[in-house]
Amino acid sequence: MAGTGSVSIVSSGPGDPELLTLRALRRIEAADAILYDDLSAGPILALARGDADLVSVGKRAGRPSPKQAEISRLLIDYARSGAKVVRLKSGDGGIFGRLEEEIVALSEAGIAFEIVPGVPSPLAAAAAAGIPLTRRHTARRLQFITAHDASGTLPKDLNMAALADAGATTVVFMGKRTFPLLAAQLVAAGLAPDTPALLAESVSQPGQRLTRTTIAALAASLAQALGDAPALIIYGPLAEGYAP
Repeated sequence: MAGTGSVSIVSSGPGDPELLTLRALRRIEAADAILYDDLSAGPILALARGDADLVSVGKRAGRPSPKQAEISRLLIDYARSGAKVVRLKSGDGGIFGRLEEEIVALSEAGIAFEIVPGVPSPLAAAAAAGIPLTRRHTARRLQFITAHDASGTLPKDLNMAALADAGATTVVFMGKRTFPLLAAQLVAAGLAPDTPALLAESVSQPGQRLTRTTIAALAASLAQALGDAPALIIYGPLAEGYAP
């Protein structure tokens, strides 16, 4: 279609503009329209042109938010108007970021797109906590899971034997609400209750909070209060961290 624009699906990292890639920065500065997630807002949007359309399409658990079909429709409509569009995603959109739904919709509509990777939130959280995610001999496997299915509950088909592997580092996305149940299942599958755990909230942002604990203590704490801050959980032999 003559005059059709394009879409750059840009991953913004955990929220600190200094963690943007150079390509992400250039796409944001050149965009006619930016459709952004909640965690990609704030100072990152200050990098956009003053005349760019800024459209919030963020999804947060338990809050009203645009349906995925509506987000895809907006991307297509803006591109068909000839605009340079940025779909700004938090972390890296390829990790539990609903990237596939958007690239399928764009492909079916014949819209040109590119994917710009970003710093995944687990890597930013580990860096903020001063820990690696792998270690020779004792943490040779790294696994990412989501603890939040489409209905907001803990997925029923998790591989509990793999998740209870004491020799792995496990990162749990969207898990604050369901972690008490997950922790109980992990312990039942053989993982020690005193396995180190890290709760990383608002990573790289002014309200960043890192809580070093154990899976049992974290489950008990989250059963009492969740808080509103976006968070992920890391557990395994490296989550304990190092004394300064």
